[in-house]
Amino acid sequence: MNYVALIPARSGSKGIPGKNIQVIAGKPLIAWSIVQALACARIDRTYVSTDGAEIAQIAREFGAEVPFMRPEELSSDVASTESAMLHFLDWLETQDGYTKGTSIVLLQPTSPVRVPGALESAIQEYELKRADSLVSVVERHPFFWKETADGLAEAQYDYHQRPRRQDLKATDKFYEENGSIYITRCSILRQNQNRLGGSIAFFPMSLRESVDIDSASDLALVEALLSKRSV
Repeated sequence: MNYVALIPARSGSKGIPGKNIQVIAGKPLIAWSIVQALACARIDRTYVSTDGAEIAQIAREFGAEVPFMRPEELSSDVASTESAMLHFLDWLETQDGYTKGTSIVLLQPTSPVRVPGALESAIQEYELKRADSLVSVVERHPFFWKETADGLAEAQYDYHQRPRRQDLKATDKFYEENGSIYITRCSILRQNQNRLGGSIAFFPMSLRESVDIDSASDLALVEALLSKRSV
């Protein structure tokens, strides 16, 4: 099976202006995902989809391919990641039928804290489970609550039978998407218009690896986590 990495990085971040090119631990943010993909022996090509000329220049400097600029209508605040993936798939399908037997490894640049070997391990799990898609997750405790319409608390578990953490079975555990790694067969992406579909495997990652950059404090945390690493 062939694997290509896709790193989507639009230029119009409002929360942290220029987020994808902010220098974190000596590299522009997007560069961390690029060098991780390039270091993975299972990934054949590494692509960046962007509407920003500066992002494209940095991506190429760090070894990624930027074969096109993403259209403006696919780069707005309301444009989905799937729209960028499908636009990339349209291009990929023109490359000598390269999508046959190919899966896309989607790496979101705002989740750059992946330990060395994480991508190889995720691909191995994907193949071991013979899955059509894979999502990276972080384990959470099962003691969830939600707010009701009248503002009160409603448990999502039986608190009369609260298990001890050490007694939790695998089927009792909950997992949350951490946004770091997705793998999707090209045929499934085309069929479902979604990064997830068919038989879905999950790839657990640590809490430390699951930091997603949404604020200045997240930037500082990621800086600390990556400061002693090169990949």
